Amino acid sequence: MTPVRVVLVDDHPLFREGVAATLGADPRFEVVGEGASADDALTLCTALLPDLLLLDLHLPGGGVQGARAVAAACPVTRIVMLTVSEEEADVLATLKAGARGFILKGVSGRELRSILASVADGEVYVTPGLAASMLRDMPPTPPSGLDELTPRERQILEGVAAGRSNKEIARSLDLTEKTVKHYMTNVLQKLQVRNRVEAALLAQRAQDRG
Repeated sequence: MTPVRVVLVDDHPLFREGVAATLGADPRFEVVGEGASADDALTLCTALLPDLLLLDLHLPGGGVQGARAVAAACPVTRIVMLTVSEEEADVLATLKAGARGFILKGVSGRELRSILASVADGEVYVTPGLAASMLRDMPPTPPSGLDELTPRERQILEGVAAGRSNKEIARSLDLTEKTVKHYMTNVLQKLQVRNRVEAALLAQRAQDRG
């Protein structure tokens, strides 16, 4: 199995070394580069094109700005924010900038590896407590939003809400991954949300009410 190639950017050397050791102990991962600033993140990702960028939110140059620059320059690299912040505004800002995950630094090494493996496989991750808080604060969805989805779009959304990647959804429905992405674009537009996380939250809320 080819390991997931990771670039790790955090301006606290001791913390960075600990995360690198945690990932290096697992054959599923290979840390191919380390840096301490948003500029480092862009330079390393442009040169190495890693599968994942693990990026601190508060570092020189700004984590959000770093995520935005890497997302534009290296769309193949999935960005995961690792931070102590529990502010919803930070979650939304990083997701809007192109991040695919938002992890609090209090997670265990085992949890971190599990989350990164799922993001590498195409999933989007937000710490459960923050996701629940975001769900409570989201405005009500217009009734027509979910009603406008076709049966196939509902199947796709159910897969997203269950935490499955596009590849897994495609396999289960006998579709191509490209087709699933096309359906998801339609789903996001119909639900008037910005990303898979918000779509999944709305689907979960609908299930809870149903």
